[in-house]
Amino acid sequence: MNLILVGSAAVTVGGLAVPYIAFFVPPGAGGGSGGVSAKNALGDDLFAQEYLASKPAGDRSLAQGLKGDATYLIVKEDKTLESYGLNAVCTHLGCVVPWSAPNNKFMCPCHGSQYAPTGAVVRGPAPLPLALAHCDVGDDGKILFSTWTEEDFRTGGKGWWN
Repeated sequence: MNLILVGSAAVTVGGLAVPYIAFFVPPGAGGGSGGVSAKNALGDDLFAQEYLASKPAGDRSLAQGLKGDATYLIVKEDKTLESYGLNAVCTHLGCVVPWSAPNNKFMCPCHGSQYAPTGAVVRGPAPLPLALAHCDVGDDGKILFSTWTEEDFRTGGKGWWN
C-alpha cells in the first residue's frame, strides 16, 4: 500500500515540478541553421538572385530580420549584397529610421537623429549606432541574417546589441 501511495505522489509532484523547473531554464541556442531567412512585407522569403535583379545599385530596402525587426538590406555598387544588414530601429527611442537617398544617410523622423550609410551616429540624440546583423546567401539562394558577434567595425568595440 505504501508503494502505491509513494508512486502516485511521485507522479503527481513530478508532473507539476518538471514544467515549473523547465520554465526557468533558458532556451537553447538553436540548431545551427545558419541564420534567419530575410522576409519581405508579405512574409515571403527573399532570394538573392531575384532581389538583386529588382533593386538598383546602392539600394537600401527593408526586410524582416532577426527577432522580426526591420533590417536594411544594402545593395553594393557591383550589384551584390553587403555582408551586413542594419537594424532599422533608432537607438534613441525605437522609431524606424528611413533611408534618405538625397542626403545619403538614415534620418530618424522622431527626434532628428542621423546615421551614416554604415549606421554610425552622425548627429544625436541617438547614443549608439544602428545594430548590425550578418547578411549571407544560403545554399538554396535565400538571403539569411545571423547575429553579429564580432567587433563593431564602426566603433572598434564590442557591439552594444550582444
